[in-house]
Amino acid sequence: MSVSVIEQAKIQAEVLIPLVKALQAELGEARANALVRKALGDLYRRYGEEFWKTKNDSNVGRAAASAFMTYARDDALAYDVIEQTQDAFGLDVKRCAYAEFYKALGEPELGFLLICTADFATAEGFGPDIKLTRTQTIMQGATHCNFRYRRDPAGSK
Repeated sequence: MSVSVIEQAKIQAEVLIPLVKALQAELGEARANALVRKALGDLYRRYGEEFWKTKNDSNVGRAAASAFMTYARDDALAYDVIEQTQDAFGLDVKRCAYAEFYKALGEPELGFLLICTADFATAEGFGPDIKLTRTQTIMQGATHCNFRYRRDPAGSK
């Protein structure tokens, strides 16, 4: 049995939180956070590329829905699908165990850095024609996260 993404995030937090705090103390918060975003962005972009290739499905709605099921495993997310078509997938996350975990640790800012910023890098891995828009997150205190994936034909040129 494979470990769910939420459990992986909890395990990784034991190492990443002290590491990021040490980097922030040494380099300053802005520089350390930029370094962490770049390093994790490259990793999550590759995850997105691998996922998209594995799915081998040009239907944005189906592929993105499948990705969210992976992140939602073990009751990690509760969400409502707003739109699901060939070229779009939109959802509102109403409950997020990732945010609950980082808030319980008293580290929602690090949760946003380590978890939420990965969403955009992962979407970049889906391909240049897939764009993610998200204007708010539970991790940052909003009532819900609003994910909107859309195929942008101009992005593939």
